[in-house]
Amino acid sequence: NLNIKPNGIYIDGTMGGGGHSLAICQKLTTGRLIAIDQDLYAHEAAKKTLKDHLNKITFVHDNFANIKSILQNLGIEKVDGVLLDIGVSSHQLDEAERGFSYQKDAPLDMRMDNTNDFSAFDVVNTYSEEQLYQVIWNYGEERWAKRIAKFIVEQRQQKTIETTAELVECIKKAVPKGARKEGPHPAKRTFQAIRIEVNKELEVLEKAIVDATQQLNTGGRLCIITFHSLEDRIVKNAFRLQQNPCTCPKEFPVCVCGKKPLGKVITKKAILPSSQELEQNHSSRSAKLRVLERI
Repeated sequence: NLNIKPNGIYIDGTMGGGGHSLAICQKLTTGRLIAIDQDLYAHEAAKKTLKDHLNKITFVHDNFANIKSILQNLGIEKVDGVLLDIGVSSHQLDEAERGFSYQKDAPLDMRMDNTNDFSAFDVVNTYSEEQLYQVIWNYGEERWAKRIAKFIVEQRQQKTIETTAELVECIKKAVPKGARKEGPHPAKRTFQAIRIEVNKELEVLEKAIVDATQQLNTGGRLCIITFHSLEDRIVKNAFRLQQNPCTCPKEFPVCVCGKKPLGKVITKKAILPSSQELEQNHSSRSAKLRVLERI
């Protein structure tokens, strides 16, 4: 869906362990890949994966929300494709000490960029009960958000919550026993919500879609993989706006706002993983790919 040209310039805005970057580089001859990640550990891991293609790659330690300034600094005006694979990477989940996983005990961290000061510890231990509720409800769509926020505040009055295991235990106490028997792990949605809050993931995504579309050459593609409904909704709505930015009332016979479309949506419905992919890569089960082409 990126329609890779061997001499094109492409951005992998979420390099992670370098899997997608490798697939892009294998199709490039004289082309260039700009590999962006805010996680310094990811750069270390990806350079090993990409060792045979280093001459084609420019590595950038930054957030993909800054695509415009990144390209400006590199003296590049337009690119032929951008790929964003949103959310926490397998690489980050595998590193227990990063605190992303509710299945491994570690300090409460969840920072994708470990040079930032703000972490999951701050959210859990300094947010008010109302703020915690809003985060867990809005970003985790957790039905027990109110109880979980209340239990977290009660728990930290006795002792600071410092580890993922302590937080998981607190969440389990908050979620009624009957509700714990069905559905995903009781801590899954809360951990997702806190991670999104720590890394400002949804705010970053909206800005990046607009900026990335503007930086594409005509015919260039923006491909975005999401893993939950909140991200997918943002992508779907943002793509729709790029295709039809008109703000005129429906009853107007002609457009007078003057806003012109920048792209066309290639995927009427999100592309889902095949049964073969699901067998090989279990973590792709909730992935959705949407594609926009610059016009």
